[in-house]
Parts: sequence; C-alpha cells; structure tokens
Amino acid sequence: MDAESTDAPRVGAAVRRRRRALDLTLADVAGLSGLSSPFLSQIENDRARPSMRSLQRIADALGTTAVQLLAASDETRAVDVVRAGDESGLDREARVRPVVRGRHQIHALEFVGEHEADREFRHRNDELMYVADGSVEVEADGRIHRLGRGDTLLVSGGVRHRWRTTEPGSRVLVVAVGDHVEVLEP
Repeated sequence: MDAESTDAPRVGAAVRRRRRALDLTLADVAGLSGLSSPFLSQIENDRARPSMRSLQRIADALGTTAVQLLAASDETRAVDVVRAGDESGLDREARVRPVVRGRHQIHALEFVGEHEADREFRHRNDELMYVADGSVEVEADGRIHRLGRGDTLLVSGGVRHRWRTTEPGSRVLVVAVGDHVEVLEP
C-alpha cells in the first residue's frame, strides 16, 4: 500500500468516474490491478494517493493510462503556468511530472533521469517525444530509433512503441493528443 504524500496527485474522482463508466466494482478493479479494495476506496475518496506505479496498475485495470487519469483529475484551465520547480504531481521515484494540467487536447509529461523500456505503449492518437537533454532509444514500428539532445520523434496513433533513456541525466518531454479527442484520418 502506498503512503499518502502531499505531493502525490489527487485522482480519486477520475478513478471513480472511469470505474463507474465501465460498470466495474471496487472488487473488480482490485482483482484486475492487484491492489486491495480498501486502498482503492481510499484513493477514490482522496484519503490516500497512489504512487505512479500503483496509478499505472489502476489505469491498466481501467483500460486507460496514468496520464489520462491525471489529466481527468485536474480542472481545465484557460491559462496555466507550470514552473520548472513545481513538483506538484511529481513522482519522485519515477521522476516524471505533468507539464500540462487539466483535461486538454494534449497531455505532456517530463521524464528526468533513467527510464526503462519495460512497458509497451499504444495510444489511439499521436505522440511526440522531444529530447531536451541526454539520449533516448525508442523501439517503434519494428525499428530502433536513437535520439539525442534536440531530436524529436513522432509516433502516429495506433503504433506500438517503448522507450528508454541511454544516458544518465536525460530529460524527455512527451506530448500526446488526448484520447478524448477524435483525430480524423486525412
């Protein structure tokens, strides 16, 4: 069970809305995520805050992503500045923080430090990766792409991909079109 942290994101309402939309019980989500029903109840009632690892387990059980749950948990803002030192929402273990808050047409996360290719992603819509510092290796569409500082990579919606940093101190910005936005084929 995760300890409550004042810096961890509040995602209870977003988790509850998604669970109910799928017509799942807490016990269903507990079985799918490997987390306990009481812990999930505490999360939904904002009495506990999950680590990014637990949030991803919940997201997987709900057929979504941690990014989407985080985005759905914040109010949409017409103008919002996220300062470089703002660590609200930062997962200290994973060293990832949202750089766009709220439910918008894009999601954006900054990853700092090591990131392993232990998870494959496939999003409905497009994703852009920008390497601010260091280097990254991305496996996408059956090929390995090596990116360095200043390089970008676009992954079209539906393409399976995974990535990892290859240099200590790497900083990567990942921007994705929100899954709630329907992207039409040209």
